[in-house]
Amino acid sequence: MNEYYKDAKSILVVDDDLSVRTLITDALREGGYFNIRKVESGIQALETFRKEPYDLVISDLKMPGMGGMELLSRIKELNPSTPVIIMTGYPTIGITVSAMKEGALDFLAKPFTIEDLIFKVDLHLKERSILTKEDLNIEKTNWNLNEKIRKLSTIDLIYEQIEKTVGDNDDIFRKIVMLALNVTGGEKCLLVLFDEANDKFYRKIFQIKGEHSISNEGEGDAMVESLKGFFKEVILKREVRLLNSEDPKSLYPSLICAPLMIRNKVFALITVTSRDTTCSFTHKDLSYMLNITTRTSLHLENKLLYESFFGSIMDTFESLVQSIHARDHYTERHSQSVTKLALNTARAMNCSAYEIESLKISSMLHDIGKIAIPDHILLKPGHLTNEEYKIIKTHPAIGENILRSIALFKDERKIIRHHHERWDGKGYPDGLSGENIPFHSRILGVADSFDAMTTDRPYRKALKTDKAIGELQRNCNIQFDKNVVGAFIHTVISPHLD
Repeated sequence: MNEYYKDAKSILVVDDDLSVRTLITDALREGGYFNIRKVESGIQALETFRKEPYDLVISDLKMPGMGGMELLSRIKELNPSTPVIIMTGYPTIGITVSAMKEGALDFLAKPFTIEDLIFKVDLHLKERSILTKEDLNIEKTNWNLNEKIRKLSTIDLIYEQIEKTVGDNDDIFRKIVMLALNVTGGEKCLLVLFDEANDKFYRKIFQIKGEHSISNEGEGDAMVESLKGFFKEVILKREVRLLNSEDPKSLYPSLICAPLMIRNKVFALITVTSRDTTCSFTHKDLSYMLNITTRTSLHLENKLLYESFFGSIMDTFESLVQSIHARDHYTERHSQSVTKLALNTARAMNCSAYEIESLKISSMLHDIGKIAIPDHILLKPGHLTNEEYKIIKTHPAIGENILRSIALFKDERKIIRHHHERWDGKGYPDGLSGENIPFHSRILGVADSFDAMTTDRPYRKALKTDKAIGELQRNCNIQFDKNVVGAFIHTVISPHLD
């Protein structure tokens, strides 16, 4: 979900238990919501709501003074369109019906998982973002509109959740299992991999909603065995299947199984089951599962193509780097060391997985431009003349030009070009200063300089670590970003961060 959209949404959290309020607030912030107000009673919540409207209210059911039901009623009097999620440890049918009649949007049964909370918040706020003010008035009396909005919002959310998942295939598989349980309201979800050559199924993930999958592996294996025949039918037809049984003794009263395919070949199956015959899946649930598997299959196929293409590109550039290493062994050791130092610093500064991967590539290739530097300059054992130094200073721009033809390396090109800029603007090639220097170039610049200072060169001895650290500190906000230097020094002093 767009982070700007999330930042713009305001949420009021109401619970008399401090630990629950804190848990919900931390979870919402982790999910990208930062405009949060938390209060400990229904009375405080109502006073707060009168002063300032909120896009969503999450309230406990039982609280002293004013409970969740009364708060819900009062909020609906002030602003009928405000969505309210009620939390309770005892979600009986009577309470649920009463709350829905009062206008509650949804329930969260305690104890709930962080994933359940964020999913419901994402979904309901997305629904509201689709509706105009006129739509909100119609929505109160038009059930069909409400259902259409819910379906559109759910499908949109499925696409966003899958597309924004970073990490390996296991991360994607865990994400779609969570999505399947949430969008269908199912109790159990099984994801199996299919080995076509040996005609075998392997349990990958078995999840009971609200429980840890590790403790349920035996039940998951049993489910694989019991459904083998059904799995083969799904693979043969290559389409999602819905089964609802009227037999109260049926092992799986309601079940949806959907294949994941790449180039029309089934490589995995995801199956979700309901609790009992009173909670059967519908064709709407089947549609959601089809959206999950179709989007995931496309995402994984694109990922495989990208990884294959990216691997070929990296092999090509690493060959170029190796040609430099063959000329200058210092450059080989230097590239490895700078990469390690830069990544440690990036982690200490809480960079994202994407940023760390980008910095890793940039660090490995940061001296690729030296392939164009003549040997008599690159390998010169003594000090360089002014003219020779001018030639050496061209290597960041040359490195950027070498990578220019690869659209995938847009960020990395920028990092490499500017890793010799200075905070005071006296660096090269563009004389950028301060925060105009790309952040990751600043990290690479500190790592590059530190390694150069602590390595023996033909024309000088290496500095001791403490001396090199002193040089970095003396040049804070002159050559280097003070904040980057602070994080870097912390990683050098605390090597366990590696």
